[in-house]
Amino acid sequence: MDQNLIFHGTVIHSRNPAEISIFKNTLLIISTDGRISTLRKDTNKSLVPTILAGLKASGEPTYLDRGHFIIPGFIDTHNHAPQWAQRGLGQSMHILDWLDEVTFPNEARFRDPDYARRIYSSCIEGFLKQGITTASYYGSMHAEATRILADLCLEKGQRAFVGKCNMSRNSPDYYRDATVQSSLQDTRDCIDHIRNIDPESTLLKHVLTPRFAIACEAELLRGLGDIANENPDLPIQTHFNEAEQEINLTKTLFSQFENEADLYEHYGLLTRRSILAHCCFMTEYEMGRLKELDCGVSHCPISNMTVGGGFMASPIRDFLRRGIKVGLGTDSGGGFSSSILDAMRQALIASNAREVMSKGKDKGLSIAEVFYLATLGGARVCCLDDKIGSFEEGKEFDALVINTASSGIMTMVEDDDPIRTIFDKFIMTGDDRNIEKVYVRGRSVKS
Repeated sequence: MDQNLIFHGTVIHSRNPAEISIFKNTLLIISTDGRISTLRKDTNKSLVPTILAGLKASGEPTYLDRGHFIIPGFIDTHNHAPQWAQRGLGQSMHILDWLDEVTFPNEARFRDPDYARRIYSSCIEGFLKQGITTASYYGSMHAEATRILADLCLEKGQRAFVGKCNMSRNSPDYYRDATVQSSLQDTRDCIDHIRNIDPESTLLKHVLTPRFAIACEAELLRGLGDIANENPDLPIQTHFNEAEQEINLTKTLFSQFENEADLYEHYGLLTRRSILAHCCFMTEYEMGRLKELDCGVSHCPISNMTVGGGFMASPIRDFLRRGIKVGLGTDSGGGFSSSILDAMRQALIASNAREVMSKGKDKGLSIAEVFYLATLGGARVCCLDDKIGSFEEGKEFDALVINTASSGIMTMVEDDDPIRTIFDKFIMTGDDRNIEKVYVRGRSVKS
């Protein structure tokens, strides 16, 4: 940026799951390197020009009208980028059948670089349009397509973890790594590529991505654990206790382990950098291991209830009570929506079901809590909460400008609605048409 980005108006964010912080008449100044240099609350609009002159801030301020506000960018902690074109297919199927009949044939198409470039371009733009400024992406098993995904994220300005999916068994011959060694070498090549195109990790990191234990031989898990140990900056992602069908097969394949926590920890894949998707069926022991190892959970409520076999309501209240890191994921093809707003709403529904299932022990989530999961909670899961997820001086400006008066289906805003009511209406009924601007590191990225 050549000039400062400057806003005056209402700013909303979350510092913890319990409350939403709403600051009216706030002056936000973003420096040319994309960081928040000034955040002044309760600043009279008439004083803005004088303050800017005193700070020698260049750039024209944007004054936000009533019904407009700024929130942190949404963080999608679990997303299968190759499944962008298959969303909505195979709903209600059991997870392993869905993989064999729908997902593996679709993901195999990414062996074609031109196809990968076309689908990934649409995918990234689609998520940015919906306010997802950070995504943790599973790529396909193809190294070239994974490099293309990383290139496009950087080009389009999305903050992303990008992972070559590792899978050496229990998938069709046409969609499987040739050998354990080739899978590991492809992974190292993708790590090198991402470090080459973004040496400072400004936006991108490679994320180690064993699809799940079912698809990985022990030697492959061990090799990925070695890479994780050699590269302490790299995040790790996998599926964890997603569905009963998956859990039972995992125990058959790895009979020496009583649970998935011990399995992944044995291979060096459970750390504070681990993003564990789903976590629907958890034992007391596994809960304790996740907390002790500071692992993060990606809650994917839409896919949990539409693919997998059963109404799988993850114990999110229990995670939060224990202080386990939790964020939200869209999962892409596993559900029917790529919207984090929809994920927030479904998280509320799932938590209400969980309250009934637990006979009142696990209370349903609030709007404040699901907003936290979509922003700062997700940042914590990705170990990025020192950079993004909330608004503080020195943090990078990943943000959405919301316009609740835009044409769309959001609940109408009435003249006497307080800002909290307007915010709640947006969270529960708004969509991408209300997301007027999207910024990553101060750069406008919504076309």
